[in-house]
Amino acid sequence: MIIESIELKNYRNYRELHMDFSPGTNILYGDNAQGKTNILEAVYVCGTTKSHRGSKDREMIHFKEDESHIKLKVRKSGVPYRIDMHLKRNRAKGIAINGIPIKKASELFGIVNIVFFSPEDLDIIKRSPSERRRFLDLELCQLDKLYVHSLIQYNKVLLQRNKLLKELTFRPEYQETLDVWDVQLIHYGRELIKCRKKFVEQLNHMVRDTHSQLSGGREELLLEYEPNVEEDQFEQKLGATRELDRKLKTTSTGPHRDDIRFLIDTVDIRKYGSQGQQRTAALSLKLSEIELVRQIVKDYPILLLDDVLSELDGGRQQQLLAGIRHIQTMITCTGLEDFVNNRFPIDQVYKVKEGRVTEEN
Repeated sequence: MIIESIELKNYRNYRELHMDFSPGTNILYGDNAQGKTNILEAVYVCGTTKSHRGSKDREMIHFKEDESHIKLKVRKSGVPYRIDMHLKRNRAKGIAINGIPIKKASELFGIVNIVFFSPEDLDIIKRSPSERRRFLDLELCQLDKLYVHSLIQYNKVLLQRNKLLKELTFRPEYQETLDVWDVQLIHYGRELIKCRKKFVEQLNHMVRDTHSQLSGGREELLLEYEPNVEEDQFEQKLGATRELDRKLKTTSTGPHRDDIRFLIDTVDIRKYGSQGQQRTAALSLKLSEIELVRQIVKDYPILLLDDVLSELDGGRQQQLLAGIRHIQTMITCTGLEDFVNNRFPIDQVYKVKEGRVTEEN
């Protein structure tokens, strides 16, 4: 799959922008706060409907406007696609594929697969469990439409159950309606647990070999899915913690509290690993993610690298660049020295300054 071009209108600091991309390596360079990341974010939004930053739609619209448009042209297995994203400040976004509006955002998933790698991802191992759950959700939503449906429904039910738990203090007669929400929470929660477990198992096959190569064979990395509750025990545990949930006024059991453990030689590097070990493991995770997507969808994903090279030492820079030569990549950076030093082939260069993009040869 290849992204051919993007058009922006009233998006972040861009009034209007049109860019054509090379199918190889595209470099966007310039000083900080000029708009480089905004372009990568727009690409990601068109593939996933969400910002990698977690931004809301209204935050991505130019501050003087009420609406923003993104148009992405993609070619997949020789078939052209056009994705139109219409962001609105006070209403739900509109999405069209090849000019035909879609009713559900989930219909977009699978057209283009994107792996986003930012400096924050280098710290995913030492950050909060919510960051690692977000990693699972963002990738699985691109690969599995059943997961998208289950996640959306689970979050809706969880919201309603928590709302009811707060109301029970004043309306105890609503106690019996908890059963209605629990049945749905268990159903959709089991689907999430099952999909996450399978995904981590698949990823493990890739990450073990990748990390061994990055560490020169000195370390073996193992991922372990840590479900808050096992799939077949969810109903029992949810019932057992009901009184606790009433006291806390929130749901204490379920996949919304899952985590992933990262082990090197049986040591949990979330707690006891060095920064170097954690960052190498994060790099292994991203490179393995690329390979797993390739195996599942039979095509390489688009790779977006947002100022990651400046956060890596020379050895890890070379390892990362060596692993991405064969896929379409968009890289933001402040200068071109890293690529020159690594003798890395560049297909297209763009200079970004104050919301304007200049193509350079």
